[in-house]
Amino acid sequence: MKEPPASASRSTWPSIIATSALGGVLGGLLAAAVVIGFTEILKAMLAIVSRQHTWVVILVPILGLALSVLVLYGFGLSGNTENSERSRWTQWRTFVPRASRSDLTGDMVGFAGEEEHFPWRLAPIRMLAMIATVGFGAAMGTEAPAAYLGVATGAALGRGWLRPLLRPAAVGGGAAGVAALMGIPLLGTAYILELGRRHHAPLSAERVTAALVGGFVGWLLHVVLGVNLISLVVPVESPHTFHQEMVTVLLIGTLSGAVTAISGAAIYRAKSFMVHPIIRFSLGGLAVGIAAVILAKIAAPSAAVGPGSGAIRWAESTPAAALTIFAVDILRAVATTSAAAAGGCGGLFVPFLAIGDLAGRVFAPVLRVPDDLAGAAGAAGGISGGYHLPFTAVAMVLGQGGPRLAMLTCLATVVVAGFVGRGVASLVGHSYIEKRPHQLET
Repeated sequence: MKEPPASASRSTWPSIIATSALGGVLGGLLAAAVVIGFTEILKAMLAIVSRQHTWVVILVPILGLALSVLVLYGFGLSGNTENSERSRWTQWRTFVPRASRSDLTGDMVGFAGEEEHFPWRLAPIRMLAMIATVGFGAAMGTEAPAAYLGVATGAALGRGWLRPLLRPAAVGGGAAGVAALMGIPLLGTAYILELGRRHHAPLSAERVTAALVGGFVGWLLHVVLGVNLISLVVPVESPHTFHQEMVTVLLIGTLSGAVTAISGAAIYRAKSFMVHPIIRFSLGGLAVGIAAVILAKIAAPSAAVGPGSGAIRWAESTPAAALTIFAVDILRAVATTSAAAAGGCGGLFVPFLAIGDLAGRVFAPVLRVPDDLAGAAGAAGGISGGYHLPFTAVAMVLGQGGPRLAMLTCLATVVVAGFVGRGVASLVGHSYIEKRPHQLET
């Protein structure tokens, strides 16, 4: 058989780019709208919970975790218990056997490059679990729900005559969801592409174009609607000396990378450990409650609720000793790990931002580093070291801005935290996002 001429191969490029861009626009618009509306609901619920008495702030997140487990494992069904005729009417709540039903990131990684098989019909039942987990104040974030809903929306869009747009719509939808949430276009692009590499999804023209377009569309909707879904700490002051900068990078990078990497490894192991959901919730819920009580005692009730913004606001407004901030940092890591292990359905990106931020602030008084710089560097280090997404962390640093020297400090922290996180993961034998074989998970 003759090889197709090079000119014929090159002629397909405009078609690929056009199709990918169109899929990114359509998936991105619909996904960003869904994500913004859903996140506003979660924010409103969190605001109500955080204003309550201390005992309510402590107990409601545990109740939310219980509801999440009840929705996913009580109302949800297992694929091996339903006959084929009934499953057609229950696909939206039927999971494959032995699936980790709360693991949003696992599905995004497991079906990266194979989005035509993405279980988008499970989005409604998982949305109920997300509301119960994140909306009720558990220590989990909104970025995985945003990315998951974005991919699911795009995958659902690519039906019928739109099927050629399925993959770019799913990729663009995931990028748009994160960009709409964070307000940084390249952050959404980097997140969805780098996450896909954990499943060896190629950096093809189709995927890169769809992710770039989707990220821009999500950011554009963020700007046009004037939403403020997540507040990032932006450095406004640079290190005073080169020596201070280097010490800051090494210490903050090491601590933020190590704490988040240990948390990520613990979460991965907890999710992969086969145990009855009631036992999982009982142990995890108990740990969440204990961590919340101690946080409310040594810091403030607001530090115990939500993905971590309350703890950061407490650290910004309260002159606390370094050991106290370090204790709050560790307790936040325990709360997030326990909530995920208990069956909570949410993300870790934002909690890792908060854990890394607090880790940076531990050294701020001793090194006389500006608090905002220490927090921003630590937050970026938490994403690089704990989530193992260094390019996403770089996109965040570049997107949030600040003085040039402060940005260079944060970028250097990303590198140090990345190496430390990988080292810690290799020592304990697990990381949060493991490399997966390139095959469909069933």
